[in-house]
Amino acid sequence: MMFLDLIRQRRSIRKYTDREIEAEKIEQLKEAALRSPSSMGHNPWEFVFITDSQLLNSLSTAKPHGAGFLAGAKLGIVVCADPEKSTVWIEDASIATTYIQLAAESLGLGSCWIQIRERMHSDGKPAEAYIAELLNIPANLKIESMVGIGYSAEQKAPHAREKLQDEKIFLNRYGSRFPSP
Repeated sequence: MMFLDLIRQRRSIRKYTDREIEAEKIEQLKEAALRSPSSMGHNPWEFVFITDSQLLNSLSTAKPHGAGFLAGAKLGIVVCADPEKSTVWIEDASIATTYIQLAAESLGLGSCWIQIRERMHSDGKPAEAYIAELLNIPANLKIESMVGIGYSAEQKAPHAREKLQDEKIFLNRYGSRFPSP
C-alpha cells in the first residue's frame, strides 16, 4: 500500500471485534515501534505490550475520558520514554506512537491514540502514576501515550479531501497561499 493511501484510510478506531491478533502481526508492530526515528539516535522510548484482558480493562480506567475503549481492544501498547536519554523524549515517543498506528493500519488493524502525559486519573492522581503502578514501570520513565489495537468492529469512511484544512498551508511565508491547482 502506498503511504498516502494508508494515511487517507486510517481513522481512530474505538470498537474492536473479539478476533485475536496474530503473533506475527504483533511482531511486526514491535519492529515498527523499534524502527521509529529518534533525535540523534538516542532511542529513549520503551514499550509495554499488553494482551491480558484484565490489564487492558484496568488500563481503560487510566483517565476519566478517552481510554474506556481499551477494555475492548485485543492489544494495548504503553509508550514510555526516559527523559534522561533525550531532551526531546516527548517528540520521540509521539513519533513512535504514530509509527505503531500506521503499522497497525497497514496490517489491517484498527487503532486509537490515548494521551496519558499530563492527564489525570479519576481519583485525582496522574494517569502516568496509575499506569506505572499497575504495570511496574520504573520511576525514571515517563508515559506519553497508550494505543488500543484490534480488528475493527466499525467502519469509518476516509476524510474527504475537500474537507481538509488547506487554509493552514502556506507558501514561503505565513499568510501566502499556494496558487489554485
